[in-house]
Amino acid sequence: MLEIQEIWKTFNAGTVNEKQALRGVSLTLRDGDFCTVIGGNGAGKSTMLNAVAGTWTVDGGSIQIGGVDVTRLPEYKRAPYIGRVFQDPMLGTAPTMQILENLALAARRGQRRKLTWGVTRAEKERYQAMLKNLDLGLEDRLTSKVGLLSGGQRQALTLLMASLRKPKLLLLDEHTAALDPKTAAKVLELSDRIVAENGLTTMMVTHNMKDAIAHGNRLIMMYEGRIVIDVSGEEKKKLTVPQLLELFSKVSGSDEADDKLLLS
Repeated sequence: MLEIQEIWKTFNAGTVNEKQALRGVSLTLRDGDFCTVIGGNGAGKSTMLNAVAGTWTVDGGSIQIGGVDVTRLPEYKRAPYIGRVFQDPMLGTAPTMQILENLALAARRGQRRKLTWGVTRAEKERYQAMLKNLDLGLEDRLTSKVGLLSGGQRQALTLLMASLRKPKLLLLDEHTAALDPKTAAKVLELSDRIVAENGLTTMMVTHNMKDAIAHGNRLIMMYEGRIVIDVSGEEKKKLTVPQLLELFSKVSGSDEADDKLLLS
């Protein structure tokens, strides 16, 4: 479902601030894979995710989603293939619009717009049922402005919106980093449920090693723009945080671990 082949990315090339963020990264995700991505600051996690999303183009290599070469496609042309939840709960929704209107827009993504626009009763009932499954009381607040919701409620709504059209690839970009631990756990639980129910191929970037181990069927760790650890299946299930750190030290040749990574 996702095929990344030897992608490279350098920022500020030829200047004193040159930073080689990706160094020939290759990664293949099969249909239904849920891959967590971890690494310290500057490891290349977000750069890889943004390269897949089309936020910026890569210097070399190729990216395919569902068999379609999107390497040179701009971000808006990749939208039909990708659903994304951002780190900032303020992104991904229209805060001045109602919950109902946000869901209707998400459901119509990629479709041709008509002169008339409205939400049918059947749609409204469908959205209410979906919101009820979130167990956040949002099914009774369809006409509430999204900007009035809490961070956790907005992230849960954004998750629902990102999965409405069943994208080829769901990108979770540190989507619980700005939430308190209890709310973050709830959003992660919802993420697991939505991914499983829809059979979505998913990439989740996180700083939290426990979350990276506990969620998904595959884990990769990045270091200095490269993938240095790739575990899946039973090996991943049995992994512990100390074992992951020890493995990282062996493959990276470094005993250093990013403070944010350890504190998580």
